[in-house]
Amino acid sequence: MNSKAILKEFGFNVTEEPQSIYPFSPVYKLQNYIIKKTQYPLERAWNLVRYTTYLKENGISIVTPVNLHASNPKQIDDACYICYPFINGSNYQGTEKEIKQAGELLGRIHALSSSKNIFDLSEYDVFDFYHHEVDDHMKKISIFAGSYQVNMSIQKLKDLLHTAVENQEKVKNTSLNWVETPYDYKANNLVFQSSPVLIDPDNAKWIPRTFDLALALLLFHNEFSSAPNRTFTPKEWKLFLDGYSKHQTLTNTEIKAWEETVLHVFLDEVMWLMAEVEEDWERKEQRDLFVSVTETLFHIKDYPV
Repeated sequence: MNSKAILKEFGFNVTEEPQSIYPFSPVYKLQNYIIKKTQYPLERAWNLVRYTTYLKENGISIVTPVNLHASNPKQIDDACYICYPFINGSNYQGTEKEIKQAGELLGRIHALSSSKNIFDLSEYDVFDFYHHEVDDHMKKISIFAGSYQVNMSIQKLKDLLHTAVENQEKVKNTSLNWVETPYDYKANNLVFQSSPVLIDPDNAKWIPRTFDLALALLLFHNEFSSAPNRTFTPKEWKLFLDGYSKHQTLTNTEIKAWEETVLHVFLDEVMWLMAEVEEDWERKEQRDLFVSVTETLFHIKDYPV
């Protein structure tokens, strides 16, 4: 279904075909509204709404669906869409205050999690990587690095990712604390007013909380022009954790498993990003981030929890 028809389903009639404001997924801005894809099927979309409504009712600054005459969210063909209010504010600039506020917001969200996934969010279950997948992805990454003259330790990264494959069953069976969380917690999903507002909760999952932290460490600055073209510095990571730790205390098991956790999240979330999207390699700022995220992995002892 074309974008005009999608908007019409929500009661908005437009004469011209709207363009997505986000290059990787359909996200349409119309007046003071955002219409975007959300979780599928519709049952999962409503589970997400129940979860985000619960967070908002408990003081979390987060978008929830607007009240429309039409159903919101709704299933359209083989996808689900949702209409949110457009949130005014400032983009993340990477200041120390913003970093600490972002960490604190994530800590508050995790603190509100149930112990039994009462919102029935989809459960993280990606522990089925194979060595040939690493070889295939690293071949592509090596080609891109060579083509764009990027100085990156390809063999060292490849060896680490093979280690991650070998460790995934161990990580799966480690007694980590699981939480309901929006996941995908990154700078481009926050708008800053007096404090940050989470504007994209649609990847919400039931997942180990340290996986959420690891993703923030690795990709918080990904694909966002106002953010630095790198991961957090060790000092910035400490600021993020200082905010987070106001509301959460990690267990000894989580702390001991941290390096293996970060490696697994890299295997799951970063490897494919570096291997499958050549358009990213065409932009210097994203190439710089790819170098930075691999160096962060190589120096993970500088980023403890």
